[in-house]
Formats: sequence, C-alpha cells, structure tokens
Amino acid sequence: MFKRLQAWIWTRLADWLEIEPAQPDAQPSDFERLRFEVKPCDVVLVEGRSRISGIIKTITVSHWTHAALYIGRLHDIEDPRTRELIEQHWQGDPGEQLVIEALLGEGTIIAPLSRYRGYHLRICRPAGISRRDAFGVIQHAAERLGLNYDVRQVFDLARFMFPWSILPRRWRSSLFVHNAGAPTHNVCSSMIARAFHSVHYPVLPLMVHDNDGSVRLYQRNFKLFTPKDFDTSPYFEIIKYPLFAFDELAVYRNLPWDAEGAVCEDIHDCFDTVIDGRLVEPLRGLLSEDEVLAQSISLLDDMAPKTSSS
Repeated sequence: MFKRLQAWIWTRLADWLEIEPAQPDAQPSDFERLRFEVKPCDVVLVEGRSRISGIIKTITVSHWTHAALYIGRLHDIEDPRTRELIEQHWQGDPGEQLVIEALLGEGTIIAPLSRYRGYHLRICRPAGISRRDAFGVIQHAAERLGLNYDVRQVFDLARFMFPWSILPRRWRSSLFVHNAGAPTHNVCSSMIARAFHSVHYPVLPLMVHDNDGSVRLYQRNFKLFTPKDFDTSPYFEIIKYPLFAFDELAVYRNLPWDAEGAVCEDIHDCFDTVIDGRLVEPLRGLLSEDEVLAQSISLLDDMAPKTSSS
C-alpha cells in the first residue's frame, strides 16, 4: 500500500515538474540545419523550459538542462544486437533521426530528434573519436534503455553543488555510493558520461602529475556530471546553428557596387546599357586615371600606421 502511494506521489510530482509554458514564437536555433549536420555519437544539449529545467539551471548555473545522445537512424546502427535493442524500444519510422535520453517520468528511452524542434540546442561532438568507439558509446547507452530516471540523484546533486547545506554533503548521498552490478536508475548526463567512459574517452577527467613528471588521468564520478560539462570539456567540439548564420548572409552583397549597373571595359570606357551585345550610352563624369591614382595613394596613406615623434 505504501509503495503504491509513493509511486502515485512520484508520478504526480514528475507530471508537475515536466509542465512547460507555451512555446515562444522566436526560435533561437536553426533546427533544419542542425538535423542535417548532426552525426551519430554527438551529444545534443537542450535548454529546457519545464519546471524541472528551471531547477537544474539553478543547480548547475547553466542554461543547458538536458543532454541526449544522438544515435542516427536505425539503418546507421551496424551491430545487429544493438539495433535489436533499439527496435525493442522504438516502433516508429525506421528513417527517423533518434536520440537516447533519460527523462523524468519516462526513464531511459529512444526518442525522435524532432521532439526538440523549437528549442535552443547545441551539438557537442567528441573530437577525434574512432568509428569503433563511437558505436561502442551508442551500444553502452542502448544497454541502459528501460532504466528509471534517478530523481534521488538530482536532489543529491543539488545538495552537493549548493555552497551551503544543513547536512554534510556526503551524508546519505547516493552520489558516493558504489553499487555492484548494473545500475537500475539513470539521469541524462550520467548515462552519457558513463557511455564515453566505457571506451576510455575523456569528458572532464581528473589530472595528476606523478613524481617522474608523467601525467595520469582519472575518470570523474559519472554521477557528478551535468549537461554543461559536455559544453565545458576541451575534448568536445562545440557546434552552434543559430537562426541567423553570419556565414550565410552573403556579405559580398554589401560591397559598394555601382547602383546603375554600369559595365566597364576599363576605367575610361564604361557604359550603362547593353543592347544586342553592344555597349551604348557612355557614362560621363568618371575620374581620370591620374585622379584614381591620387585617391589610391591618399587612401593607402590613411591606412598606414602612424608613428609618434619623440
């Protein structure tokens, strides 16, 4: 009876925490470009809008509240066993772009990337990871499908990261308890960090200098990872797709082209119309060659660095 009541309370709490306000009209990310460029094993960071997202923003002091592992489409999964695991949790379109993620109220699931259309997104790409290890990360994450979301870990993480606490931060905390065997609960960042740890790919390792001058790396406790750690890691390339991409605004269109559309053979032979392949109506008032040379020298003088006299 008590367990059923506890489950009912957790379900109601999860539903309340997952409520989102209306989607804003302005979309900060170019989702179509992102979905075209994303690659399997990329980590997709999400700025959520739900109540739980607001709590995570406060805890982590970061806009990023969720992380999902992009795995591609079903036909991108080469390993038959991993593909079978994914098919057990995804009965939708096999051509859909998919992510593995851990969500409050849903657990560790397969979801379409398209569910994050309209959100602020960022891609964190593991730099230099081998093809074999990239699929090893995906396989490790797929083996966690079906696990419940670890709400206790979120609250313990909040207690650990706050600068003050009534109780000692490690006292009765799930963050520092080592359980033998496979985990039974997940949160998004911990699940992804552990998947990268499984192939010895660094996210934010601890570094120790030995007495002989060599360096030794240690894996961090995967339960302490938050979404922003993938953004902070020097081992992940940060890829942004803003709605207005400066590299696509064609800055050459701002060059000072003649507004009348004149066509020139040289500086003394310009015409404003082309009829039957012949240039007609020569333009008047163009600068002479000496005037052009004089203006060019003056412009170069203005651009030259000035030296102060002592």
